[in-house]
Amino acid sequence: MAIMKGAEPFLLPGGDQGVLLIHGFTGSPAEMRLLGEYLQEQGYTVLAPRLCGHGTSPEEMAKTAWQHWYTEVENGYHYLQGLCREVSVIGLSMGALLALKLAVEYPVKKIVTMSTPFFLADRRLPFLRVYRLFRRFAPKRRRKLYPVEGKYSVAYNRTPLRSLESLLELIEQVKTCLPAVSRPLLIIQSRSEHTVRPEGAQYLYDYAGSSQKQLIWLQNSGHIVTLDSERELVFAGIHEFLQAGEKE
Repeated sequence: MAIMKGAEPFLLPGGDQGVLLIHGFTGSPAEMRLLGEYLQEQGYTVLAPRLCGHGTSPEEMAKTAWQHWYTEVENGYHYLQGLCREVSVIGLSMGALLALKLAVEYPVKKIVTMSTPFFLADRRLPFLRVYRLFRRFAPKRRRKLYPVEGKYSVAYNRTPLRSLESLLELIEQVKTCLPAVSRPLLIIQSRSEHTVRPEGAQYLYDYAGSSQKQLIWLQNSGHIVTLDSERELVFAGIHEFLQAGEKE
């Protein structure tokens, strides 16, 4: 299956501190590219894998489930661990869920979550099983035009409903393991987005077991905070968080 232009995984070599970037549901590594380049400039080695079924076609994604996506995250972690002394993980949307799961099962250094989808805003979700009887895909709402080039927003315009069911399973599984999250945690969430309900960020803060945790609220961004108007604030906050304690 051909990969969409711009949806390829990327590795940006740097120092012995590694950062694993995990993109979101129906998205691609492109939405993490600007953050990756910023972190490379700060001296990090950055890897952004392409999750199974993403960056190809909705039909291909419909054949996958969260276990397939998580396997790619594990593979990326092991690869980066072979290059770096320590590995931190940063996830956007569904990628945040996968980052939290990885941090419970592997010795990551720090965790950053952005736009974590613990509570989705779509009111049709309770009827998903019925909807699936009649359709395999649902058109996505028109994507917000971000103040960056279109090459950084490579994603599907249809959602495979079978994969959406699997995402809901992943959400419930990650909720149950939050008390086992112990690594330093940075949570970033916009108050004005409409894909996930913002109160999910407070839920994560309240239930994560980490003794060191921080919540940054954005005011004007949409769901993909790595591409929106406050992205420089996001990038700086992540860098400050990753650097904290390095010289202590």
